[in-house]
Amino acid sequence: MENTENKMGTVSVFHLIVSMSVPAMLSMMVQALYNVVDSFFVAKVSENALTAVSLAFPVQTLLIALAVGTSVGINSLVSRRLGERKQEEADSAATHGILLGVFNWIIFALIGLLFSETFFRSFTANEEIVTMGTQYMSIVCIVSIGVFVEINIEKTLQATGNMIYPMLSQLLGAVTNIILDPIFIFGLLGVPKMGVAGAAIATVIGQIFAMLFLIYIIAKKEHQVKISFQHFKIDFQIIRNIYSVGFPAIIMQAIGSVMVVGMNAILIGFTATAVALFGVYFKLQSFIFMPVFGLTQGVMPIIGYNFGARKRARLLSAVKIGSMIAVVIMALGTVLFWMVPDRLLSIFNASESMLAIGIPALRTISICFVPAALGIMFSTLFQAVGNGFKSLIISVLRQLVVLVPTAFFLSKLGLSSVWYAFPVAEIVSLAASILFFVQLYKKTLKTL
Repeated sequence: MENTENKMGTVSVFHLIVSMSVPAMLSMMVQALYNVVDSFFVAKVSENALTAVSLAFPVQTLLIALAVGTSVGINSLVSRRLGERKQEEADSAATHGILLGVFNWIIFALIGLLFSETFFRSFTANEEIVTMGTQYMSIVCIVSIGVFVEINIEKTLQATGNMIYPMLSQLLGAVTNIILDPIFIFGLLGVPKMGVAGAAIATVIGQIFAMLFLIYIIAKKEHQVKISFQHFKIDFQIIRNIYSVGFPAIIMQAIGSVMVVGMNAILIGFTATAVALFGVYFKLQSFIFMPVFGLTQGVMPIIGYNFGARKRARLLSAVKIGSMIAVVIMALGTVLFWMVPDRLLSIFNASESMLAIGIPALRTISICFVPAALGIMFSTLFQAVGNGFKSLIISVLRQLVVLVPTAFFLSKLGLSSVWYAFPVAEIVSLAASILFFVQLYKKTLKTL
């Protein structure tokens, strides 16, 4: 392997961010589109089908939380070790990533096999919902090896600065899923009609295709890291280093479902339409937030590499440029939510009552978009330099400590006031992020 410096330490930071982020942003937009299309097809089956899939959402959230959180830890460790020119440790971290993916899959395969029916019976006595939900959850969990292994390889490649293959794998998985959804759900092209189970099968097939693609790439192409199990020994220090960043990221992903439960409990006190609107908001905001999350996928390895290489100026430049791009994206999203909220809601066939509460709600919530852009970039910085617990604290502060209690207090003033909890929570968490950044700069970054 050539001993030349990675492009993340030499190429113009702006051009580097653009070249590394655009592929990830594109793939994240496809993921956002898939989320809408998948719900659209399931809703066509029946209301019970949509309810069954919705009830499975917390379990899927935990699955994705474990997968994404682990991969974030791998990404951070690999990029830092490459920056430090510790090739063997970078290779070992990448190899451990495969092992951790398989281990995490086994955990959820057992959950899907042993607890799917019990989980659904704890929520409903409707046998149709229990049957469909059990089928969906068991398939998604038992055959989850695709998502667990694929995302760890994906983040490993991103840590080296390679964004094209991860983009192609995500596109392959999402497009396969979108194509197969109607075929398996409604029984097209000679395939038996499988309903909700068909949606689950389409999902896992897309994940497996993406995994096989990246396994081929990692085995046949040249990369900055080498994954090999020859003479491999488990190193618990490496696993600890991965999860020092990964565990906070897992919790950050998981607490989102807790926040949704809390908000739904508040909103249902007004009307079921408010709960439905909240669900629609999450579908719509994904088109604004997903590009920013794609941006962070490009920025994180740049920050991590230059932190390891002790190049403070490039690290801070990456944070600054990334923040500016994120603010522009979120500002455009704010304008969109203010200008055409009625048209956005009409995508989901919004009723007159939903439009009445939804139009002011979207405008109010979108006030938080710009401060959220800065908060996301600060969290990316903390994760990239191996200080993931700061990101965890900010996420808990935003979604649980401030948002839900503030929403509960404002609910006493009426439904229209509840939505102001979002900008309040974002501004408070941004202030805490700035404080953590100042501490990090004085303690660590200043001496790089």
